[in-house]
Amino acid sequence: MNNVGENILELKKGLAENVTLVAVSKTKPLNMIQDAYDKGQRVFGENKVQDLADKYEALPKDIEWHMIGHLQTNKVKYIVPFVNLIHGVDSVKLFKEINKRARNSNRIQPVLLQIHIAQEDTKFGLSFEEAEELLALSISEEFTNITIQGFMGMATNTEDENQVESEFKSLHNFYLEKKKEYTSLDTLSMGMSGDYTLAIACGSNMIRIGSTLFGARNY
Repeated sequence: MNNVGENILELKKGLAENVTLVAVSKTKPLNMIQDAYDKGQRVFGENKVQDLADKYEALPKDIEWHMIGHLQTNKVKYIVPFVNLIHGVDSVKLFKEINKRARNSNRIQPVLLQIHIAQEDTKFGLSFEEAEELLALSISEEFTNITIQGFMGMATNTEDENQVESEFKSLHNFYLEKKKEYTSLDTLSMGMSGDYTLAIACGSNMIRIGSTLFGARNY
């Protein structure tokens, strides 16, 4: 069996202190997540609401759960009571629903805006202009139960490192620019198993790593 705990310890050796590792545990069983937890990992990412809710119930309560997949508005209510960070806010409609459900749960929900930086239509995300509109909306009196903590982006799935680097840098520059204006921004989530070292070099301070830690996925 893949030794998840050892893989995590090995990967963390090479990470700067300011980089948060989100262990992407989607499709993986509870015992593998527990192994990672036992080695000190506390931040885990899931991409399906039902899996996230089930794992939250079954595993230690000091785990910090991140919703990293595409989130439908009708499923927000199932995770807002406990989820630590929602990575994929990609519409005004979703933003409003999260704020509403967080108000019902009497909490402030941190989120990341997902920015579309890849040259692929299959990936979700906001344009830089749409993200600016949501940032402006977030400081209005109507939205007191949601806080934009930063941005998330996925680069094009390509062998061309120059293209990937260019996409990461475009998001990092946008992040630095907006950080001057919005004090809540402190997170830039870029980089997965195949490109996280490049993402960190381009300014990422949160990486989402799955197969490098847990092994290949069985769908």
